[in-house]
Amino acid sequence: MKRLIVVDDPRAWTLAGDDAEVVSVSDYLAPARAWPGRGVRVFNLARSYGYQTRGYYVSLLAEARGHRVLPDVRTIQDLNAPGFVRFIPNDVEELIQKSLARLKSDDFMLSIYFGENLAAQHQALARALFRLFPVPFLRAKFSRGQKWSLRGVRAMPLDEIPEGHLEFMHAAASRYFQRKRYPPERSDRSRYDLAILVNPEEREAPSDKQALARFVQAARRQGFGVEFIGRDDYPRLAEFDALFIRETTSVNHHTWRFSRRAQAEGLAVFDDPDSILRCANKVYLAEVLKGARIPIPRTEIIQRGQRREALERLGLPCVLKVPDSSFSQGVAKANTEAEYLALTDKMLEASDLVIGQEYAPTEFDWRVGVLEGEALFVCKYFMARGHWQIYNWGSRRRSDVWGQYETLAVEDAPQAVVQVAVKAARLMGNGLYGVDIKEIDGRPMVIEINDNPSIEAGVEDKVLGMALYDAIIAALRRRVEARREGEPK
Repeated sequence: MKRLIVVDDPRAWTLAGDDAEVVSVSDYLAPARAWPGRGVRVFNLARSYGYQTRGYYVSLLAEARGHRVLPDVRTIQDLNAPGFVRFIPNDVEELIQKSLARLKSDDFMLSIYFGENLAAQHQALARALFRLFPVPFLRAKFSRGQKWSLRGVRAMPLDEIPEGHLEFMHAAASRYFQRKRYPPERSDRSRYDLAILVNPEEREAPSDKQALARFVQAARRQGFGVEFIGRDDYPRLAEFDALFIRETTSVNHHTWRFSRRAQAEGLAVFDDPDSILRCANKVYLAEVLKGARIPIPRTEIIQRGQRREALERLGLPCVLKVPDSSFSQGVAKANTEAEYLALTDKMLEASDLVIGQEYAPTEFDWRVGVLEGEALFVCKYFMARGHWQIYNWGSRRRSDVWGQYETLAVEDAPQAVVQVAVKAARLMGNGLYGVDIKEIDGRPMVIEINDNPSIEAGVEDKVLGMALYDAIIAALRRRVEARREGEPK
């Protein structure tokens, strides 16, 4: 990918590289030069990004020309919007307190150069703010009251960088420019670029290494260049045509921010932010399923002042769930009233509402994978050994963490189960979902809808094989092509 470094005065910028060209803002804005289309990465280092300034128009025209630009216009709009720093995610708030805890003064200014800071103790905070506001040079202002607060973030012009910082800034820029963008296997003949978001440290990721390799194979066959990305690659999303999230999703989490940003950039994305929002919260699920007359176990939304009344309606034992739990974490069974009160006490510290459901023991749960409103695969997930759930996170033996499984062809599964799953998934959107169902007295009841269903080699793909991966990638490709068809020629 060709790189253009756009600055007000090219004489003030000596760092380039074999595949980078330094051009002036005036030259980039000039209509006379025939700039190439896709395959160009623009680093906009203009003096100002204010609305309708020349720096603003560099980013705006870059997008119009099909160039990938840093910063993009949406980031510029965020920086120019009053009060935007009030919407800082919790993990970044925690990082602010940790990073600045030892400072003696009540005010602090942090200079960030391509996601880096001179002080090692502030590196993590610098990277986090760069992920939120991907701008080459940033200056963040903090003040301390009862705790540290971010008061503002602004782009820093090149000529405001202190002389003592210039050497570090050039080194940080060089590291950023030289960062490997694509794996060796990527072919320049690829029509589209797919980013797969993963977390190698995740204990139980939605896809294992073999399944991820099969997604890559399917994607390459369908014209995608593929790259695995992590949370630090947030500023790079505009480089891709599609995003596939294979990390456990959650609202108020970097996966949610990746999804929102990808959708705003016009990428095809699984999982889309609406699906994450709807599926992640069991309060929402319970209400929307009940409203659509889809069978669910007896369910109560529990508030602190109404716990005993809810218990009378639920009965014991019952199952309690934190609204945004996933993979059976944040889910507990209360066998006695004392356990119920203790568990709801703890859960209500984190959420004003808790979900309670009747306890309905079964030998297995059905999992129906639904893609764009059609059933894709069907599995039986059996309960973990000696446990009442399919996952037993308290087991000391890894082999006992989850139960056995059985995979069926969609046409061989009970059609009542499949039909209920498809109806439930369509309420969430038009993406990829895993619908969990229990059969109680022969009647299918929806337990949960997952926006980020597990797809592991030898499990969910046991019947379809590579056709499962092909189907998911084909859905992403159709969305990319639909977007391309709608672009001006």
